[in-house]
Amino acid sequence: MAERKKTASARIKGAPEGPYEYAVEQARGSLQNSDLNQFLDFVIALNDESARLFGSRVTQRDMRMAIDLVRSHFSGAPVTKSSLAASSGLSYGTAMRAIETMLESGLIVTRPRTSTGLSYSLHPSGDLISRWHAFSHRGEKLTLREATNPTEPLLTQRGDRSKLDVPAGIIPPPTVLTEALSLGRGLRILVHADTTFIAMSALKRQFELILGVPVAARALGIDQLHAEIVGNSRRSQSRYDIIACDLPWFGEMAHRGRLLPLDRLMQGDDLNCTDIYADALASSRHEGRQFGIPVLTTGEILAYRTDLLSERAVAPPRTSEEVIVAGRKLHDPKRGVSGITWNGGRGTALGHSFIMMMGAFGRPIVDLRRTLDGFDVAGAQGEELRPTFLSEEARQTVAYMRELIAFSPPNILDVTWYERASTYANGHAAMAYSHSLLAHLFETVPQSPAYRKTGYLPHPAGPNGRPIVPVGGYALSSVECRAVEDSVRLEGTNDVDLGAIGQALSAERQPRQFAGERQPRSGGAGHISLHRHYRWIRRKRIFAHVAALAHCRHSRRHFHRGGGDP
Repeated sequence: MAERKKTASARIKGAPEGPYEYAVEQARGSLQNSDLNQFLDFVIALNDESARLFGSRVTQRDMRMAIDLVRSHFSGAPVTKSSLAASSGLSYGTAMRAIETMLESGLIVTRPRTSTGLSYSLHPSGDLISRWHAFSHRGEKLTLREATNPTEPLLTQRGDRSKLDVPAGIIPPPTVLTEALSLGRGLRILVHADTTFIAMSALKRQFELILGVPVAARALGIDQLHAEIVGNSRRSQSRYDIIACDLPWFGEMAHRGRLLPLDRLMQGDDLNCTDIYADALASSRHEGRQFGIPVLTTGEILAYRTDLLSERAVAPPRTSEEVIVAGRKLHDPKRGVSGITWNGGRGTALGHSFIMMMGAFGRPIVDLRRTLDGFDVAGAQGEELRPTFLSEEARQTVAYMRELIAFSPPNILDVTWYERASTYANGHAAMAYSHSLLAHLFETVPQSPAYRKTGYLPHPAGPNGRPIVPVGGYALSSVECRAVEDSVRLEGTNDVDLGAIGQALSAERQPRQFAGERQPRSGGAGHISLHRHYRWIRRKRIFAHVAALAHCRHSRRHFHRGGGDP
């Protein structure tokens, strides 16, 4: 007992009771946690980027007005001096002085709202939009770094404040025209009824804000569009200021004088073509002259269901023979799944399939001269324009298409561009020849059986061909009226009965009704609607090209009225 008391007394006088009795004053801590520190670092980095890009031209006090101005521009909402001051959160006098400062520094531009010029609207200048574009690009990179690698130090870029650090291929959104187009009836556009031009219609307010005039668009199917362009060119006065012309039509339309050459009109305009595919730009050119500005480029590919191919142990087909083998294995009418779907509809749709597939079989439909990377289109003349419908490749293509019918949907000879994509998206086909333009029907819709279960390949090659991705699309052009109608015949060629191809396929026409199968629908419950996916379209390009071409049209009118060179 005495020994135990002696030990306790020694512990009190000397050794600590536990580890927490060691020098409390040596402990160091912080009221901040790691998440708060990361957020503060992010705010500092973003503030540094703001200061680097905007400098003293947009202070923290003015930032709210700059944001409201840019946001209104993107949403197509008009802004006046009073409305901008009211939304700034500043006193009226302070806001007005800030707006005047931004006007003097060139960050804000004005455009008259009336003929007197006493009333005007405010818009962000090209410089302000470019800097906001760069700021959003840098902010997105900082946010992505914060989400994926928060331990990496946030480093702001140093150096020249005028450098925007945006990749050269990414163009900023367009600015408004400082003077509204002088089109009394507004801007009239003729377009194709597809997703891109439906998106343009949905952005009508933005177009009207940028151009300063009402916009009226008419959308037609592909054959009706061709007929309307031809008919409109025969009128003494065009019904349209701008038309959307299919890329394969430019040779015909330009040769017959139905389109207005744009070279001279484009020389004085700041048209940025860096985000336009060179092949698409060349496709809207004829005999060295530019007749259109591409607004839509799409490639035709073979889409396939990765899950169904894996289930049947089928490798993705890269040749025409492999497509036939895979299609037969994947064809399952009892489950409502066809092996493949493609354009089999009478007329342009069927001709489209034949031309594209024949290209993958190694030969174009006219006898073009071969080059190292394909065929010489620009310099084609004389015998090089002789049709090749009697060639071995043409026969092989027709035989291939007839074999496809056996494992295609029963209504394949009625299927066109949208139907083939929707058939695949709704799970009624294991493979599909389809344009990348319509990939959003299954790539962005979780309800689609093909969602995140789709692979892509170039056109499968024929015996003498190689894999290709045919490029199509539309370019915006302007109409030259009172065109001289002439009958164009290829010298040294005989008339070719293109209907023979359709008759060969029509011999295999099957009943319209499914025999025990679930027929793909173009509407109703469970249908994947086209109109739900406008956001998949790259809208910013459309603005730039329409504004540029509309300005070209305005310049042409000015020149014809005796106003001098545009």
